[in-house]
Amino acid sequence: MALMPKRVKFRKEFRRVRDRKATKGNYVAFGDYGLQALEGCWLPGKVVETGRIASMHLLKREGKLFIRVFPDKPISKKPLETRMGTGKADVDYWACRIKPGTILFELAGVTEMTARAAFSRVAMKMPVRCRMVTRRVAV
Repeated sequence: MALMPKRVKFRKEFRRVRDRKATKGNYVAFGDYGLQALEGCWLPGKVVETGRIASMHLLKREGKLFIRVFPDKPISKKPLETRMGTGKADVDYWACRIKPGTILFELAGVTEMTARAAFSRVAMKMPVRCRMVTRRVAV
């Protein structure tokens, strides 16, 4: 089942588009390796779930997967061949706002080769270009 919020204050949102780089959520915080988006998009909740399933099939209960994004933006869509007017359409799906540099998934407790294999499978499912990054060691 796709991710979505339990409750929201407003049912429908404006379609704002921000073309800035990510300043929050752009570093590996929980795991050892992360999958970083190199482009911005609205990532549907179904795609996040697809990426989770693809990585867990390869990992087979080895390591821990952290999902760093959550779909909290309602995207509405009118049906085809509908006349203009009559208000805004119903919510079609929920999406995550992804800015360039956002970490999508993180892995902990696995080797680098396993993480690379898992993230390559996940990156195939994503609608944006992604790369694997490692945790920065602070001195």
